[in-house]
Parts: sequence; structure tokens; C-alpha cells
Amino acid sequence: MVQQLPPDYSNWTKDDLIKRIQSLESCLIPSDTKYNVASEDLTQSNGSVQKSSLSPSAESSTNLPPATSSPSIIASSSTSNESPKAPKQKKKKEMDFSKFTTRKVAIRFAYLGWNYNGLAIQATPDVPTVELEILKAFQRTRIVPSLDTADCDFSRCGRTDKGVSAMRQVISLRVRSVLSVEEQQDPANDSRELDYLRMLNSHLPNDIIAYEICLRPPPGFDARFSCTYRHYRYYFYPRPDLNIDRMQEAAKLFLGKHDFRNFCKVDASKQITNFEREMIQSSIERDVNNHENAYYFNLRGTAFLWHQVRSMMAVLFLVGQGLEAPSIVSDLLDITKMPRRPVYEMAADYPLVLYDCGFPNNMEWVSLKSQESLENLYNSAFNLKHEYWMKSCMAETLRDIVHTDAFGPAISEYRQQKKTRVNTGQGYGKPITNYRPVHKRELLETPEVVNARWREKKKKQT
Repeated sequence: MVQQLPPDYSNWTKDDLIKRIQSLESCLIPSDTKYNVASEDLTQSNGSVQKSSLSPSAESSTNLPPATSSPSIIASSSTSNESPKAPKQKKKKEMDFSKFTTRKVAIRFAYLGWNYNGLAIQATPDVPTVELEILKAFQRTRIVPSLDTADCDFSRCGRTDKGVSAMRQVISLRVRSVLSVEEQQDPANDSRELDYLRMLNSHLPNDIIAYEICLRPPPGFDARFSCTYRHYRYYFYPRPDLNIDRMQEAAKLFLGKHDFRNFCKVDASKQITNFEREMIQSSIERDVNNHENAYYFNLRGTAFLWHQVRSMMAVLFLVGQGLEAPSIVSDLLDITKMPRRPVYEMAADYPLVLYDCGFPNNMEWVSLKSQESLENLYNSAFNLKHEYWMKSCMAETLRDIVHTDAFGPAISEYRQQKKTRVNTGQGYGKPITNYRPVHKRELLETPEVVNARWREKKKKQT
């Protein structure tokens, strides 16, 4: 009969302990082993091996193995307390887009542009733009292969600048599909197609919302060149010094085809020589859905120049304040009378919104597939409104506190001076000492001169 070893190992020699450990380790099996040797039991302390903490079932009757030294046991015991290395993250498998069919779609979406550097994606990826967010969302969901717009035949309807918002903006692009080309043409298969809107919205920030898609645009459709009109609104508050009737009179003078070179900023890199644009609608309207009694400049045209709407609005503000006559609009549109643009400040960017874009009537727009997705979409829009409403309440409280606590005699006397403030859509406006009429101001260079200088500069660089 094999003699059992006593459970107390305090009198064992170092060699006996090592042999005992070797014997136990040779019997270990994964997870359901009877021997549970804690890692700290194998550590060295002052040249001796510490006592092993064995579970009760570890007290088995085994003979000691032959007396042999095992450097590997001691070496392994010295590192047993080290933290295990974190598992390496598996590299995300690249998708081979050549194995999938694609389809051309048009997407209608809205965004608040105040937090973005415009709509169009920039050359530097660290510049926040609306398109960058959309392409990143599509890339994460593997709908497009990359952030390069050339890889997905990308086109935008109306390019908005920094701070400008849009309500019915449209883009067209080619996306991955799970249907064959033949199946894509049958609306009965739409329920089997990828839920593009849900996938897109799940990765977009809350101030960008995609809400409609056209799965079968007309042949040759392009969001930019298929657009029949662009509809802008510029919102403003009717301050007491604004004469709405005078602004309405001036706004009507924009109707029809005109040369708008005096109502834009010349971009020499585009080498534009034709500044004629047609305005289909131009009026001042009251926003009946706004309890603050807001108004907006309602403008619809076939195409627009860079900063055209903000320049037009700046002149309308001057007319509304009585600083210019409504006829100043006609003068600025007459390039024989004013061939060079006078210097004047543009209206602010954030009250401007691309409200709508016109497209052929045969386009079938559909929204999200499920009722749950529609509910989530509405909740997202409601939460966004609530956030800005709350911020507006706080801003109003701040204004009232300043008015109550800091509005002393000095401020009262200063305001009684009644300095002229040029309205630029930013509240009280820019204070000036003496107003200088537009037709007496410094003139900018003609577009021809600006374009020629740019060409000469490019020629020297090559």
C-alpha cells in the first residue's frame, strides 16, 4: 500500500517540494483537473519555493518522482504573476466590392449646417463637413468602398457653404446592392434590398437626417445637373427699424434673368465668365409656423453664384433700414451703370437654408421601411428641436440677467446716442458712425481682371 504524504508540507525540503510540483503538473488536465495550483504558489521568495495551496482533492497518494532538478519549473514560476497579454484584435476583413452588384440611388436629407465647414467634402479629412459624415457612415456599413467620391459616382444638388443649412438637399451615388440588376428594376423586391436609410442614420450625428430615397432614378440622373431649381430661404427677425414693405418692393426687382456679378463673390479658380442667372420667385414672406413672428426672404432660381443669396439679403437689409432706396437693386443689376461691385458686407451665414431642390416628377421617393425606424427618425428630429429650444431659453435668461444686473446709466446713455447699426442678420447689427451709400463706396475689380490674374499666377507656377 502506498504511503500517503501528510497535508502539512512545512517540513519538506526544497528538492522534495520541486519533485512534488513536477508530479502534480504531469497530472494536470484543462478546467476539470483535480489539482488547482494557484499561480502565486509557484513564486520564488528568498531562494525558496513558497508553499502550494492545493484543493482538498489534491491530497492524492502518489510516490515522489526521481530526484531531478527542473530549471523550467522555477523559470516558469518566476513569471507566473505577470498579467496575461491582451488578445490581438483581429483585423477587419476587407470587403471585395467587385463581388457585389451596385445601383444608382438618390437620397434626400436635411442638416443644420452650423457645426460644419459646408456641405462638400474637403481635401483634408480633418475638416468637418456634412458629406464627410455621410460618406463615413456609408463606409462603416460597407455601402461604399471608400471616402473617395470618385469611387461611388457621387453628385450633390446644391453646394452650401460654412454655417448654411438644408432641408431637402439631394445627393446621388452608386451603392452596394444585394439584388441582381434585373431584380433591382422590380419594386416588389425593394423589401429585400438593404435598408440604406436606416443604416445611414444609425451612424450619422443628430443634426444630419436622411429621410427619403429614390431607388430607381431616371436614366442618366445626376443630383447636380438633373436639378430644375433651387429654393432658398433666409430667415430674419422683423426689428422695428426694418420696413418690410420696402424690402418687398426691392425683392421683386430680382425677378427674371439678370447679371448678378454685383451680388456674388468671384471664385477665380472656377473661371466663371457668365454671371447671368434667372430668379423664378423672389419675395419677403412671414413664417406663419413660427410663434416669434419671423420672416424670410423666399428665393427660387435655376442656379446661383457663390454667396449670391447672402449678398442679395445684405442689400435688402440696407433697403429695409432706410439706408438705401429699393432702386439700388436695379442699379446693381445694371452692369453698364455699375460694372464693378461696390464693397459691402454680406449677411450672416447661419440664417440661410437651402429649403428645397426641384427634380423630375417621375422620381419615386420612399421613406424608411419600418414603423419603428420612422418613429426613431421623428424622435431624433424632436430631440434636436428640444435641445435648441432649451439652449434658446438659457440664452434668453442670460440676456435678461445682463439687462437687469448690468444695464446701468452708462449703457443707457450710450444707447441713447442712437448710432446707426447695419443689419447683417446677426441681431443688433454692426455699429457705424457715418453711413456711406453703396454707390459712393470703393469698387472691387471686375471678374475679368480677377480671372486673368489667377490664370497668370497658375502659368507662373507651371
